[in-house]
Amino acid sequence: MLLLPSLVLLCSAITTARAVTVYGQIPLAQTASAASATTTTAAAYDETQLQPPAIPSPKPATAYTLQLQRDATGVNGLSIPHVGVGFWGFSIEMSVISQVLGKNSSLLQVPFLNLMANLQERSGGVIIRLGGNTQEFAALVDSIPNGHTFAKTDSGSTQTTKTPAVLYTLDMFYMASNISSMLNVKWFFGIPFNDSTNWRLAIAENAQSILGDNLLALQAGNEPDFYQQFGRRVTYSPQQYYDEIGQLITVMDANPLITNKNMLLAPSVATGPWTPEQVWDTGFMNTYKDRMYAFTVEHYPNNNCAAQFAADGPIQDPQAVFPSYLSHTAVVGLVQPYINSANLALAAGKPFMMFETNTASCGGFKGISDSYGAALWAMDYGLQMAWANFTHGMLHVGGQNVFYNPFTAPPTNQSTFHEWSAGSIYYAAIVLAEALGKTNTSQVVDLWGNAGNVYTPSYAIYESGALSKLALFNYVDDNTTLSDLLVTVNVPTGVPGTVKVKYLSADSVASRQNISWAGQTLGGHFEVDGRFTGTLNVTSITCDTTANNCVIPVPAPGFALVFFDTSVPQLSVGQATQTFATTAKTKVRNTATVDPSVLATSNGHMGMGAGGTCLGARAWGVLVRRGGGRLLEVEWL
Repeated sequence: MLLLPSLVLLCSAITTARAVTVYGQIPLAQTASAASATTTTAAAYDETQLQPPAIPSPKPATAYTLQLQRDATGVNGLSIPHVGVGFWGFSIEMSVISQVLGKNSSLLQVPFLNLMANLQERSGGVIIRLGGNTQEFAALVDSIPNGHTFAKTDSGSTQTTKTPAVLYTLDMFYMASNISSMLNVKWFFGIPFNDSTNWRLAIAENAQSILGDNLLALQAGNEPDFYQQFGRRVTYSPQQYYDEIGQLITVMDANPLITNKNMLLAPSVATGPWTPEQVWDTGFMNTYKDRMYAFTVEHYPNNNCAAQFAADGPIQDPQAVFPSYLSHTAVVGLVQPYINSANLALAAGKPFMMFETNTASCGGFKGISDSYGAALWAMDYGLQMAWANFTHGMLHVGGQNVFYNPFTAPPTNQSTFHEWSAGSIYYAAIVLAEALGKTNTSQVVDLWGNAGNVYTPSYAIYESGALSKLALFNYVDDNTTLSDLLVTVNVPTGVPGTVKVKYLSADSVASRQNISWAGQTLGGHFEVDGRFTGTLNVTSITCDTTANNCVIPVPAPGFALVFFDTSVPQLSVGQATQTFATTAKTKVRNTATVDPSVLATSNGHMGMGAGGTCLGARAWGVLVRRGGGRLLEVEWL
């Protein structure tokens, strides 16, 4: 069955992938004059570069040994097996969906598809949440002028970030469905929770009917512990939230358009006014576990609300805050409050997720949130959560007014000559996707190597019961090489003759450009089409099979992912084999035909094939059915 109501198609430049492509922005081959453009100073493109923190005193030992067991059965403290795609997913604020995904289901963003394809290549797919604060006031409308899928209006919110109300059409779900037809992307949506008397369940009804199995779950309440503070309730307590979840379930049970009644996500507390334990104490988990897809929390390590929104409280100096992101202490402290909740969810047989996070709420910090140091932090944070039995974490994505985005589209008035920008934490998502892989057997353990030094954390990853990978960090910034590490890995039962290493590299923890993964980069501001460039560089290290040692160098600063199995496919992955390219140059009319069965069953693995023709790619178009036949025709406008 064809689920796509409309789609823009362009011929792929990667013939081996033969990917059906959608696009509605700057063509990769197009040039345009920027003479009339005004240089943007939006937070997403801020050029602030901080000074790296001083070398710690005392400095970590620069040579240490990790003694590891070959078999997982000999390792204490391993996490549960990680099941599912990747670890980091993305939480996209509902008010910016049109910037990130596309204008509508007919005009999708190719750079976004390429960025997701990179993750799919490494971990099998991607999970995405469409929601955030703006989901609470979202309302379905029949149409929006000029073919748009989204619009904003005043919500009346008094919260710090001045959350708008989002108006959306049914096309939002078709947009998600079209993306899932090409890539293995699964979705979370949120039920509006601002009115518990008149529940607006159109999101639940239509997401289920249009997305089918590509919809994973529906969030029931976003940071309810802040509802009273933000003026969404006069008074509010964990018990009142418990009661409202029960009321929601009653209304859902009576609604025949909601066919799956057991796919909720909750409680999504921010650990602000409430702790998760205060919610569990109401009996929430035992009462509602059969209605839940997963239990969730949301949390940021800090906030920049005073600077971004003139909120109460002192403005924090990013230079003074920067060191707090550059040690293992930071991520251990972030995860520790949730270990009990993760264990309770595990006992209940449910996943446990960090459903929204990033470097700091209210958009992050200039000079920190898009730095190489933030990438190190996000990798450490993700692995720490995986060790604590979190199933996934979701990195939040905002508009151009935030510093922390993993990826950002250019401003609308510059989209004819500027491409996208990739933030440093996107690289963290890529690295963790490779680290945990596709086997659904990855188990993580925090090694606390180098005598537990917080500037040189390390993790081991076991797959299918055997040592598979090693993650080595060096938070120290020292361009003299005197703080570079030499990590001796000893496996008493034997090491391979050679191990392979991929490095995430930059000149400094403060670097915001020229970040590379195994020698490849996405580019700088306004240079990103979602595809990696450069030559893949995987380092081979010869081991001492007599002493059963492998010595791994890690620069200062630096990160190394060590592969003990040199036959794994991740080692050869640089740019994803399936990419989405465009050569759109004009708006001259042309046509191409596509068999709908190819589109309906491709899931991103097939393209136009021999039955399709491309008589010249064009920038905009719609998918139309001609004369009731089997073929769909792409009409370029």
